[in-house]
Order: sequence, then C-alpha cells, then structure tokens
Amino acid sequence: MIPSTGPVARGGKSVYGAPLGILMLEARFPRIPGDMGNATTWPFPVLYRVVRGASPDRVVLRGAKGLLPDFVEAAQDLVRLGAEAITTNCGFLSLFQAELAAAVQVPVATSSLMQVPWVQATLPPGRRVGLLTVSGSTLTPAHLAAAGVPLDIPRIGTEAGREFFRVIIREDKPDLDIAAAEQDILEAGRELVARHPEIGAIVLECTNMPPYAAALRDALQLPVYDIYAMITWFHAGLRPRAWRF
Repeated sequence: MIPSTGPVARGGKSVYGAPLGILMLEARFPRIPGDMGNATTWPFPVLYRVVRGASPDRVVLRGAKGLLPDFVEAAQDLVRLGAEAITTNCGFLSLFQAELAAAVQVPVATSSLMQVPWVQATLPPGRRVGLLTVSGSTLTPAHLAAAGVPLDIPRIGTEAGREFFRVIIREDKPDLDIAAAEQDILEAGRELVARHPEIGAIVLECTNMPPYAAALRDALQLPVYDIYAMITWFHAGLRPRAWRF
C-alpha cells in the first residue's frame, strides 16, 4: 500500500457541501426572497425536505397533532443525505425540539423562538423582548416553554391583518400582495410596542417574516431578530470561517 502524500477525502454521505437541512411544511403560497423556503435567501447551500401533510393550518392552528413521526422520519432522511444539523420552517415546531434532537443526534434548531433568551440577555434593565407571531391565538404556553421563552412575554399575532395571515396560514389565494403583507407586519409591530413601551427588541416567530424585518426595524427603531439571523449564526458553527495568516 502506497502511503498518502496529500489530503484524504472521507466518504459516508450522499450529498456534500450543504450541512444544513431544512424541514418544510407542505404549502403553495409564494416564497419570496428572504422567506426561509426560498433557496436564494441563504448565502450557503441548504438541503430541503417537505413533510407531506404538514400544512400551515395543521401545524399552526391545530398544534401539529400526529405529525411528530413524519418530522422525525424526514429529519433522519436529511441526516442520511448529508445534513449535519436540522432546522424547520415554522416557529410553531418548537413543540418537537427535544424529540427531533433525540431522534437525529445532530444539532437541531426548530424555532426562531429559541432566540428570545439570547436577545433578552443583551437588553438593559427594564427592557424586554417583544414577540411578533403569525398566530397569537394558537401560540400556546407549550410552544413557548419548549423554546425557553418566558410565558408572560409581550406578544401579538397577525390575524387582524388583511393579507399575511390569510395567505400564509389560511392559503385563501395563490398570490401574495407583498406591500399589504408588509403593512400587516408593521401594524402589528406598532400595536405591540404601543401596548408595551418597555420593549427593547423584537423577535419574529414566523419564518415567512424576514422579508419585512428591515422595514419593521426602521418603523420601530428597535433591533429585529428573525429566523435568518438565527440560522446564519447556527450555520456559522457548522462551517466556521477559515482565517488566513
């Protein structure tokens, strides 16, 4: 056997160069740039897997009942394919954080809600994180507790809007009025801060909200954290920057 004189490539996976796997809900609404389900959003390659039957209605409005085995199977498939870490495209899947992490034995970050304790730690005394969620009426204490979020966090949903909720959750129509959706986010954010002037930063639960984060930050003059911010951080640990000297 001739000894190696250079780098050795290791095998064992089907796909290389895309260490992050994303579990997707089964939906048909437009996924614009900035949306987690638009591959151009990410500055690195990702692997997607759609979980059949996991509609926004079933996950967000009906507690994802009966779907854990489907998400586990899809996550395991992504790991077999080559994923070294798993995330999901719905913040309400915080309910499955512990079970998915145990099932796949790789790092798992199911929900943007997981950022809340980190962001809270950055704020000065007397300031709190505010939460903007797609569905305030169905975001339960169980969702919050699974992500380590205080149960009394100031929060608001988008149900009262005219576009975002009805397209993303109800899937009432196949198109999205982007300006109207942005207005729904801005109006919800303004109402939340008006109710709770102690808010010092905003976390966006919904993975469809990043396209509107910059506009919300400008409107409120507060830091805004979304799933894009969280997952770029998460990915940085999978592929730290190699510094050259």
